[in-house]
Amino acid sequence: MNSSFVTEFLILGLTQKPELQGVFFIVFLCVYLMAFLGNMLIVIAIIYNNTLHTPMYVLLLALAAVDIICTTSIIPKMLEAMLTSGNTISYGGCMTQLFFFTWSLGAEMVLFTTMAYDRYVAICFPLHYSVIMNRHTCVVLLSIVMVIAMINSFINTGLVLRLSFCGPNTIDHFFCEIPPLLSLSCTPVRVNEVMVYVADITLAVGDFTLTCISYGFIIAAILRIRTAEGKKKAFSTCSSHLIVVSLYYSPVIYTYIRPASSYSFERDKIVTALYTLVTPTLNPIVYSFRNKEMQAGIQKVFAFLKP
Repeated sequence: MNSSFVTEFLILGLTQKPELQGVFFIVFLCVYLMAFLGNMLIVIAIIYNNTLHTPMYVLLLALAAVDIICTTSIIPKMLEAMLTSGNTISYGGCMTQLFFFTWSLGAEMVLFTTMAYDRYVAICFPLHYSVIMNRHTCVVLLSIVMVIAMINSFINTGLVLRLSFCGPNTIDHFFCEIPPLLSLSCTPVRVNEVMVYVADITLAVGDFTLTCISYGFIIAAILRIRTAEGKKKAFSTCSSHLIVVSLYYSPVIYTYIRPASSYSFERDKIVTALYTLVTPTLNPIVYSFRNKEMQAGIQKVFAFLKP
């Protein structure tokens, strides 16, 4: 049973310097709009175009939806605090934000691995791709992603709900995340730390390893391509994917693999921004907007919107 005495938390945000609040507000408003509109455009384009109803694009649609949920669960509240100085969040609001962020974090990590597997099958077994990655397989893979993400979120959020917060109630972060909440607990957090560590090893390290293995096979297949132009194009795509994946997994592993006592929140705010703000903004550019079929799908959407 939760015996919390805290009814709301005070979120310090990215900076305590008033002269920087306006600059940060404009920067993060632009980042949020880029991430939200870019991912929303992908969702609409894939749903609207029947030609994009294939496993690869369905997985991209799922990634875009997860990124929308991730950024929307964090940034609007952060922007509101910057604009109004109302930097408090209720206990229930904090736990809700924690649940949706933790869910999106788990879903994105497993999705990256699923997408890498899809590209592995497409490039290494092109003649069997339609048989292996059929509609049933796609539904099963997406179901696995959602179930793993839900289990991860329910367990970690549930364990935080069992903690007692009797003060102080100041979160030295820009949203409600597990590490800063553990540092405020009045009760032992050993079980929480163990479960976060287990989740980090299985989801972050495990999925990152599987993703790298998939891209290793893909690169080996690319090396067998005879044309120099084909190799260059394939390597360009793979390298950009790996950069985005590394930008996501590395800070996640760094953040969650350490005990709560070792966190340095001033430094960790910057690290957290990589997987909460930067990656969701880059995903549409790297995975979709450079794709000719996606470009054609987006053009159809704009053509449909014209009076």
